[in-house]
Amino acid sequence: MPAAALTASASAAVAGDALDSQWQRVRARLRVSFGDAAFNSWLKPLVLAGEVLGEDGDIHMAVPTRFMRDWVANHYSERLREIWRLENPTVRRVVIHVRPTGATQPPQAKSVSAAGETVVAVQPARPVPVEATPQSMPQVREMDDVERELSAPLDPRFTFDSFITGKSNELARAAALRVAESPTVTYNPLFLYGGVGLGKTHLMHAIGWHIRQRFPERRVVYLSAEKFMYQFIRALRFKDTMAFKEQFRSVDVLMIDDIQFIAGKESTQEEFFHTFNALCDQNRQIIVSGDHSPSDLEGIEERMRSRLGWGLVADIHPTDFELRLSILQAKAEKNGLTNIPQDVLEFLARRITSNIRELEGALNRISAYASLVGKPVTVQSAQEVLQDLLRANDRKVTIEEIQKRVAEHYSIRFADMHSPRRARAVARPRQVAMYLAKQLTSRSLPEIGRKFGGRDHTTVMHAVRKIEELREIDAAFAEDIDLLRRKLES
Repeated sequence: MPAAALTASASAAVAGDALDSQWQRVRARLRVSFGDAAFNSWLKPLVLAGEVLGEDGDIHMAVPTRFMRDWVANHYSERLREIWRLENPTVRRVVIHVRPTGATQPPQAKSVSAAGETVVAVQPARPVPVEATPQSMPQVREMDDVERELSAPLDPRFTFDSFITGKSNELARAAALRVAESPTVTYNPLFLYGGVGLGKTHLMHAIGWHIRQRFPERRVVYLSAEKFMYQFIRALRFKDTMAFKEQFRSVDVLMIDDIQFIAGKESTQEEFFHTFNALCDQNRQIIVSGDHSPSDLEGIEERMRSRLGWGLVADIHPTDFELRLSILQAKAEKNGLTNIPQDVLEFLARRITSNIRELEGALNRISAYASLVGKPVTVQSAQEVLQDLLRANDRKVTIEEIQKRVAEHYSIRFADMHSPRRARAVARPRQVAMYLAKQLTSRSLPEIGRKFGGRDHTTVMHAVRKIEELREIDAAFAEDIDLLRRKLES
């Protein structure tokens, strides 16, 4: 080979290495700019689609699907170009190609230049590595214009397969799957409710993916109640409410997340009420999530609460130890975290009871610690790394909290916890509160008795024994007590 050719080849190799190094730094900046969730869903699959930077200043990149290409081009391209220019000032544009895994044909690409115009190009690309493609990304049709305009992206990690089921969420998952698989409208609406980080949004995304796979002809729109409000305000501002109404009334499946965010927003509630009715009249599916049941949503009009309770209302309870441990084991296995011993997983499941997000975050932190510091993970090291999180989860339950929660659960007055009334409708909940006070606080029996209207410690002992007996013979009652305990500990 001529010397000139060898020199050119060597230069190209050096340039390719430099570009790879720049791309790794760009990836790190992108993760910081947009956060882990957006990065993992939309930016992590990006790979370089050329060995060197073109003379025209174009940097070529590739993603596995047209949908991902369009989403990245529409939402991240400008920031992507800015970060590339910080690493390499000669970059003029970022051109995004579609490159299915294993494909060999030149991909089509779209880019947005500094001036904002869309450019379509064809450029040979290196194959997309398998590890760069989100393995859980369901294969679905591309979104149409209405879906693209209205819907937020669905997280490819949130599918029914990745949802860990336990006693606390089995009804909600079964209802969600029934709605997703049914060719007709089964429950309308399906209302999912529960505390923060218990899996409501996961189920919403899973429904969306499943319907798009199983019924590709259906138009599916998923968005938060907050985004619905902003879309409505924008329509009012630009005097385009008719187009807004037509768009939302044209969908087959409407999913609204966190409905509590429109509490007190009368105009938005009015519009959602009419949209809800219009879709129901057309036999279109509606799925809603919230932090409370429809009847307990404050700041929501009575007629709207009534509509939300029309169909099936499914509660997601706080997780128990077994479910938390299953979630940790599944996540550790999926992410290849073989360096986390079983006793550490059990420690996390026992100590972090607030929500699943914090639980998974704790696992990520101790895994990162082991990787960065190079020390084995033990219960002691986990305690050191997670000091702040463990302190937050060691919240002390007070007797007053127990009394209030039990009174709400059994629909009696808080004052009845201290009153001398002995009617069974009052006495049994009071005994339950005494039992839970003994289980969840460090107070002595005399101290507990004083908190219940100055009762004697023998009254508290009798209440504890009575509740333990009832738990043994009545499974439904035992489940009721466990539910109250989980709510107080969460």
